Amino acid sequence: MKKYNLIPLLLTAYLGFMCYLGYPQYASGVYSPLRYFGVAALSLGCIIALRVVMKRRANRKRSE
Repeated sequence: MKKYNLIPLLLTAYLGFMCYLGYPQYASGVYSPLRYFGVAALSLGCIIALRVVMKRRANRKRSE
């Protein structure tokens, strides 16, 4: 598996685990929906951007 696929996959699994741990606080009303889903969406966006950057870098190194 390529490095640019493995690292975002591991980070996505970690994000899923952290969402699982934070869900009881969201369900009890400690966290607002904007905070719970906003942080998850922002983190997922960063993971996607990281994958794009890593893939471009790998393609650039391969073409040199």
